[in-house]
Amino acid sequence: MDARATTHHLGLVIFDCDGVLIDSEPLSLACLTTGLNRIGVAIDLATVRARFTGTSMPSIMAHIARDYGVTAPDGFVETVKAETLALFDTELQAMRGVAEAVAALGLPACVASSSDPVRLRHSLTLTGLLPLFGAHVFSSAQVKRGKPFPDLFLFAAERMGVPPGACLVVEDSVPGVTAARSAGMRVAGFTGGGHWGHDPAGSDLVRAGAARIFSDFSDLATIIAEA
Repeated sequence: MDARATTHHLGLVIFDCDGVLIDSEPLSLACLTTGLNRIGVAIDLATVRARFTGTSMPSIMAHIARDYGVTAPDGFVETVKAETLALFDTELQAMRGVAEAVAALGLPACVASSSDPVRLRHSLTLTGLLPLFGAHVFSSAQVKRGKPFPDLFLFAAERMGVPPGACLVVEDSVPGVTAARSAGMRVAGFTGGGHWGHDPAGSDLVRAGAARIFSDFSDLATIIAEA
């Protein structure tokens, strides 16, 4: 943990959304894999999970064009988004215990997600979590560069009026942890989502800079007390 992340008492908790607040990653990654296969990208779900969890759609499509030589046809992104939202409508759930944990924080909280604003607010509404954050929901669409760059977390901290060194970020992806550390923020890695069955200890998140790993929101109060 660098010096910038130890010079302030904790004043804000910033939550990623997908894979942290909502158990959406198994659904969205499956839709993305199916969509990519449909346009001729030879990629499986495990590879999509490893490479693209926590990454914005523009970054994903740039990666596909560069490394697979496939340029998505017009309307591809919109189709995948629509298919994902339709699946969310029937299957999306909040993480177990997250609503109670956020309500009991005793600190300001906000959301900072790579999801586009429509999907983000739709997901939080479906799962009943939006009232916990109100207007304090920020998307990578509001900044120039998405994760793994620090722009979104710095933007969220500025909007919330809290210095970066006083922020704790809860993330489930390497790009997200990398972004938070680059912003000079403390990071706790969450591995309770359905996509983390391959590595519940969160070794990738630790290597990226997460100071603590937890998989159950009943532990959040302890994480915050020790941050």
